[in-house]
Amino acid sequence: MKAAIITGASSGIGLEISKVLVKNQYKVFGFGRDFSGMDFKAENFIPVNCDVMNTSDLCNKIKKIRKEEEIHVLVNNAGVGYFGPHEEQNTKKIQEMVTVNLEVPMVLSQILLRDLKKNSGYVINISSVTAKKTNTHGCAYGATKAGLTSFSQSLFDEVRKYGVKVTAIHPDMTKSNFYRNADFCEGEKEDTYLLAKEVAATIDMILNQREGSVISEITLQPQRHQIAKKG
Repeated sequence: MKAAIITGASSGIGLEISKVLVKNQYKVFGFGRDFSGMDFKAENFIPVNCDVMNTSDLCNKIKKIRKEEEIHVLVNNAGVGYFGPHEEQNTKKIQEMVTVNLEVPMVLSQILLRDLKKNSGYVINISSVTAKKTNTHGCAYGATKAGLTSFSQSLFDEVRKYGVKVTAIHPDMTKSNFYRNADFCEGEKEDTYLLAKEVAATIDMILNQREGSVISEITLQPQRHQIAKKG
């Protein structure tokens, strides 16, 4: 069975992508910090408890899987965001965003690239609509996502001749627990946010393109732009 690796698999967009990968007959190694509240179980879904901030432990676990499985898909989904004026951020928060949102996807892609070349595989990076614009309430977060999108574009040009497909997905405001660290959340009406399963549906489309056809970028947005203040 072909194998897939996804980070941030225990909830939100990552959980829904894991379901799509299982549906597409992949053996899915889902990385996450805590699966205790997860109600999804499948024979070919293997939860891997790991804090991606611990890059040494993460890389060791990835390398172990690589020795035992044929890796065809890497989904870099784990992400973290802290929002507000940049002067109110601190070193720890900035370093966490850089590590999770940018460093980890680059490192995992490097570790798995030979396998993905051999298997004509996929690197799918969950970026953000913030990668495409200025972000006055999230300068550092937007910069990490812009870096991830730039990395995706350059990596595709580097490895496309080997059959590797690289896609950057840019979701806008999505209803999930992602904004737990923010002073805002999605709007109340359904046309002001995306659902995690709608973002995950793009993975199904990417994986089922004709061989030779590649979706290199996707941007998903709700019909209306509206956010709500917390409290």
